[in-house]
Amino acid sequence: MNELTLHETYLKLYGDTPQTQTHYEELLFIMDRAKKQRKAELKELDVKEKDWYFSEQMIGMTLYVDLFAKDLKNLAKRVNYFLELGITFIHLMPLLKPREGENDGGYAVEDFRRVDPALGTMDDLIEVLDTFRKFNISVCIDYVVNHVAKEHVWAQAALNHDVEAQKMFIMFDTDEIPNLYNQTVPEVLPDKCPGNFTYVSKIGKYVFTSFSDFQWDLNFQNPKVLNGMIDNLLYLANIGVNMIRLDAIPFLWKEVGTTCRNLAPIHDLMRVFHLVKEDVCPSLALLGEAIVEPEQIVSYFGSDEALECEVMYNANMMVDIFNSFATRDVRLMGVDLNRFSIPKRATWMNYVRCHDDIGWGFNEEAIAQFGFNPFDHKQFLIRFYGGDFPKSFSDGEHYQFNPATLDARTNGTLASLLGLSKAIQNKEEYKEYEAIRRIVLAHAFIFTHRGFPLIYSGDEIATLNDQSYKKDQAKAAEGRWVHRPFFDWKRSLRRKKMGTVEYQVFAKIKQLIEVRKQYPLFDGRTPQFSLDVGNNAVLCVVRKRKDQMLFACFNFSEHHQSIESYRLRQLSSERHFVDLIQGRTFDLTQSTLDLSPYEFVWMVSKKAKR
Repeated sequence: MNELTLHETYLKLYGDTPQTQTHYEELLFIMDRAKKQRKAELKELDVKEKDWYFSEQMIGMTLYVDLFAKDLKNLAKRVNYFLELGITFIHLMPLLKPREGENDGGYAVEDFRRVDPALGTMDDLIEVLDTFRKFNISVCIDYVVNHVAKEHVWAQAALNHDVEAQKMFIMFDTDEIPNLYNQTVPEVLPDKCPGNFTYVSKIGKYVFTSFSDFQWDLNFQNPKVLNGMIDNLLYLANIGVNMIRLDAIPFLWKEVGTTCRNLAPIHDLMRVFHLVKEDVCPSLALLGEAIVEPEQIVSYFGSDEALECEVMYNANMMVDIFNSFATRDVRLMGVDLNRFSIPKRATWMNYVRCHDDIGWGFNEEAIAQFGFNPFDHKQFLIRFYGGDFPKSFSDGEHYQFNPATLDARTNGTLASLLGLSKAIQNKEEYKEYEAIRRIVLAHAFIFTHRGFPLIYSGDEIATLNDQSYKKDQAKAAEGRWVHRPFFDWKRSLRRKKMGTVEYQVFAKIKQLIEVRKQYPLFDGRTPQFSLDVGNNAVLCVVRKRKDQMLFACFNFSEHHQSIESYRLRQLSSERHFVDLIQGRTFDLTQSTLDLSPYEFVWMVSKKAKR
């Protein structure tokens, strides 16, 4: 460990005082204890598998334990399903013990060292981790760092008038300072939790609550909070978790007169987290969750000299993919793909669809340069995927529509958003084929992009919108349940029946996975860029590793498209390429390269090595 760097960063956050030094020594004690408690097999991973998340072998799937397998014991028994598809990474949605009743989907955590009783016990989770490790499947879990449930032991002590515990949170005796905060801090959920503070009458204080009155924001300006949260993180690492998702990191530092978003000290906090885990459990990877502007997302990687999170969600990509399908225009995606560089030891987690709604934030500057009005374009996307745009193939649903601003988000499963629901309902066989091609092309793109792909559970069998949630009183008011159904194991058996939709999607994604794993060109460190091929409907991603080159071309339209071969030829001395998926050959001395509707190709030189 570079202790000087950790020490310096800690002092930068909390000042060079005797009290700070005491807290720092407490942190060193926490780290030393965790190192002694780490199991031998995990220490072996720390030596051999430090950069595992870069591997072309990494194929992820995200799921809710209860929706997928009922509980943790049953999840361990489903390992063969993951092996069949080729999954090597499982991202488990929140499973640590939440408060009873409303808990923000599990993000109001009462105890970081217990599992939600509805899912099982900590021993059950450890069994899952041990089982998956035997089959080389890595596991990621959520760790909410910005706040705790008001039932958490720290909050309970604060409610019992423990002054030191109250300092773990941001609270005030009067509303004077809260009102100052409210002048500059945006509300996260104005309908559900107006303002940014909750008055707690039991202690007569105003408590900072960004997300709800039962989620108390932690005060990271208190070093005891940082030490305590690092202690929890190391505990989770030592049970065998391979990646930890740090939730809501842009909110971690609050200062009056600011937006309390993305403040500079947060990067020092992330740096401390990273330096600690590099010393104690270096095979653990940190995944940052920051649903903010792309420039800010990239900043949480840190730098080559001061890494923060090794992996970040490629949140902008989801919108770019859906935009490309709706417009049949890939220019926005091409611009965004070339927009940022990231540290050498960092990479992206790429996804087409996730558990959340789709917020239509995009690169407005680029859209304007293409001649579109950003507001009008956003309205187009909202209507196109909300199902009320003429001739739209989508069967999505509006979410959180604001009649004053006309803003809205979108719900729906990937298959329904990309046209399969409507095609089946209308008995349109060719449009069903087109929808399947869209689903497969979208996955092929995330398999191509630098980083590693994350499949949303159910997308691999083309799960459609599920309206049954409306019959459940606990879910009926939350539209996002339409794309969070219970995994249909009976329907999944159709993946083995040739000719079914489930078979076509599952088999094609499985093929993509098998091919991707064979070529180091897909390693997460391989540089990439988007090449302008003179056709707005075709995206070309170029990746180069040593003397090997990949041209990945994607036709995002339902029409035949051509690109001029010289645009590829100028980048490679090789002239003869082969598509890794179909075996189709290409001669770059020919004038054009032709793509069928929604066709994609992974072209490599015939000399390329596996």
